[in-house]
Amino acid sequence: MTNPWRAVCLTLFPDLFPGPLGISVTGAALQKGLWELKTLNFRDFTNDKHRSVDDSPAGGGAGMVMRPDVAARTIDAALDLAPHARPIYMSPRGKPFNQAMAKELSQSQGLILLCGRFEGVDERVIKARRLQEVSIGDFVMTGGEMAAMCLLDAVVRLRSGVVGSAESLQEESFEQGLLEHPHYTRPREFEGQPIPEVLLAGNHEHIRQWRKERAKQITKERRPDLWNIYKKAHAS
Repeated sequence: MTNPWRAVCLTLFPDLFPGPLGISVTGAALQKGLWELKTLNFRDFTNDKHRSVDDSPAGGGAGMVMRPDVAARTIDAALDLAPHARPIYMSPRGKPFNQAMAKELSQSQGLILLCGRFEGVDERVIKARRLQEVSIGDFVMTGGEMAAMCLLDAVVRLRSGVVGSAESLQEESFEQGLLEHPHYTRPREFEGQPIPEVLLAGNHEHIRQWRKERAKQITKERRPDLWNIYKKAHAS
């Protein structure tokens, strides 16, 4: 039997996990053993009586910086748990996380996610352990734990057997370079708004075309950056 896909989260607050990852489809998959989630506490890899994980920034300045020796020992312990996992540092200066990256990471042999705190992690350990820096958006959070949960939710749901309908994954936002089309269900009319007639007529080709056009319109209105990429990719 092959080993389940494993994620190891390095954190000062292991009690935050699994959090939302423990419910819904990711939680069910966790219970079934389709993937595993482990946590390592940085403080368990310190060597002083105060269990210090940070120190003042070299050159002065506000805040504190996570020590490279502590971070390195924690990463090395994680690699013992998941030898072939991809080491990632959740960082606002990292490469933007998107659906394409989620797909790529879902095909990996596991992930090690360093959840930083303070002003960040000493640059030397980032280079020494070849951490890939990944950002979930252009904003700053108090720590990397929730960012790691967002990444894991997006990645785990793409693993085989986690989501019941593989077809639903094919029609989501970003799959065709577009945002997703609108969805409707009963009742047929809600507060004066009917379901579009094309969706009730039973012509599957007309429905497909309508959904594609609405996806294009929504993408053009809400995400002109994606729309420009889509147009270039589909230029005749």
